[in-house]
Amino acid sequence: MKPVIAVTMGDPAGVGPEIILKALGDRRVRRIAAPVVIGDSGLLMELARRLKLRPPKEGSVVSFSDLDLKRLKGGSPTRESSKAMISYIEEAVYMAAVGDVDAIVTGPISKEAAKMAGFKFPGHTEFIAHLTGTKDFAMMLGGKSLKVVLVTIHEAIRDVPSLVTKEAVLKTLRITDESLKKYFGMRKPRIAVAGLNPHAGESGMFGDEERKVIAPAIESARASGINAIGPLSPDTVFYRAVKKAEFDCVVAMYHDQGLGPLKLLHFEDGVNATLGLPVIRTSVDHGTAYDIAWKGKASSESLVAAIEMAVEMAKKRR
Repeated sequence: MKPVIAVTMGDPAGVGPEIILKALGDRRVRRIAAPVVIGDSGLLMELARRLKLRPPKEGSVVSFSDLDLKRLKGGSPTRESSKAMISYIEEAVYMAAVGDVDAIVTGPISKEAAKMAGFKFPGHTEFIAHLTGTKDFAMMLGGKSLKVVLVTIHEAIRDVPSLVTKEAVLKTLRITDESLKKYFGMRKPRIAVAGLNPHAGESGMFGDEERKVIAPAIESARASGINAIGPLSPDTVFYRAVKKAEFDCVVAMYHDQGLGPLKLLHFEDGVNATLGLPVIRTSVDHGTAYDIAWKGKASSESLVAAIEMAVEMAKKRR
C-alpha cells in the first residue's frame, strides 16, 4: 500500500495552494503516495479553475476552513486565513498521532501572518514539537547532494555562542545518528561537525568554543558509538561532504552556516525535516512567496521532494 501523506496547505494567501495542486497532478507523487490535503477545498477548486490546473480528486481534501474568497487575495493574508493556516497544522499532527496518516508534509507559512492569529512560536518546527510534547528535536534540511542538521535554529547571531553548549551539540548528534539509521537506512552514518568560528577556531586564535564545547561533545558522542568527525572548518566541510563524499550529513552550529550552502545546491528541491518527533514531518524549504502567489508561477519541486522524503521515511519506519 502507498503511504498516506497528510499535506497541509500552508498559508492560504501564499503559494501553498498552487504548489499542492501541481504536486497532486505530478506523476512522481501519484506513483508513490496517497496524499490527503488538509486545507480549504473551496480555495483549491477556485485556484484550479483560475490557473487551469487539475482539480483535486474527490475525497483527497479534508476541508478544515471555508474562507471568504471575496475578501482573501493572493499575497494578502488576513486574520481569518492565518487562523486557518494554524488549524491545518494541528489537524495534520493529530491525524499522524492517531495513525490515520503515515507522515505529514507541511506547506509554507508566514511567521508574520501567524502572529495575526496569536501564534507565539518561532516556526513550524517548534510548534509541532510543542503539539507532540517533544523536548529533544532537530531541524534537518537536505537534498540528494547534502543533508544538514542544525544545533541552533531560529536564533539571533549574537545569542548563538551561548546556545552552542556541549549538551546541545551532543543532543543534536544523538538525534541525527538515530534518525539517519531509522529513516534513511544508514548503518553507521558519517556525521561531520562544523566548528563555530572561522577555521574551527584555528587552535584558539579565533575563538575557543571548538576546544571547550564542540570537541568534548564529539568525544562523548564517539564514546557512545556515533561516528562523528570534527570539529571541522566551516568553509571546507560542505565541499568535503558534497564533492568528496566524505560524509553523509553535516551538523552546523547555526541557521545560516548550514542553510547557505544547502540552498545554493537545493534551492528548488530542498526539504526540511524535523528529527526526533514521534511523527514523521517534512516540509518545503521555501516561504510563502507572496509576490507570485496565485499567479501560476510557483514551482512545486520542493513539495514533490518533501513528499518523496516523507514516503521514504515512512517505508523505512515500517
